Amino acid sequence: MRLSLSVRIAEGFLSKEEPTMPLDGVCSLAVEAGYEAICMRASQIGVQSAPDDVREAQRILSEHDMPVSMLTGDFPTVYNNERGPDSLREIRPYLDLAEALSTQRIRVALKHSDDIPFAQRSADEAAERGLTLLHQCHHLSLFETVDGMVETLNAIDRPNFRLIYEPANMEQCGQAYGLESVKRLGPWIDNVYFQNQRIHEGGAISLDSWTCGPVAFDLLQIHEAGGIDFPAVFEGLRSIGYDGTITVHQSAPESGDALRSARATADYLRQLMAS
Repeated sequence: MRLSLSVRIAEGFLSKEEPTMPLDGVCSLAVEAGYEAICMRASQIGVQSAPDDVREAQRILSEHDMPVSMLTGDFPTVYNNERGPDSLREIRPYLDLAEALSTQRIRVALKHSDDIPFAQRSADEAAERGLTLLHQCHHLSLFETVDGMVETLNAIDRPNFRLIYEPANMEQCGQAYGLESVKRLGPWIDNVYFQNQRIHEGGAISLDSWTCGPVAFDLLQIHEAGGIDFPAVFEGLRSIGYDGTITVHQSAPESGDALRSARATADYLRQLMAS
């Protein structure tokens, strides 16, 4: 397994467009904290970026010897809003950007069953370039429940349309996220996102889900106890022989010390990888 740091570490949890540090700073932080890749989002570089900005990103990534594990190329996908599936109607700019950033993985979004034919056509176009489309386990999408994920992935039926396994969103939607769920979804898992939370009625943040309605929770650092059972997730990943990317998908820490947070998280996850 390799560790990837999402550029989300330079975003607020609910403010995902204006970064708190430039790409050069994120790459420097990732190197210093011991990560092997970064996960790119539109707050740094997306399909809205000017060609000169994309070229500058290429230079920065090369200078830091930092590959991009995956691309989320626009803000609607990040926000998972009703425009999230728009990329599936015109996937070419996302494929072009993925190639420019030398990544094979592109995150997309599906909200309704009528998005499935567009996902199939986009996956076919991506396959012509050797690229993969992925969907995150995510509330307010066809990927809220384990049953829904299996049904949708079988309906899309493309070998290069894969899954980002993300236990926090699964917990928000009332889904078990340990061994049995990993085994069931194992044929499609091609990336893993980690963020941490403690769900309780008085939580500072509330998000809606179709399955469970509003869910309140507090954010935790990944290495903090009392939230997601990460050892159980790793037990599941080992059971399916997963050897891919583990992406730290945390937003900027409230303490403001992003390097300290990223390093502590990397140390914790490497311990779990080795156990």
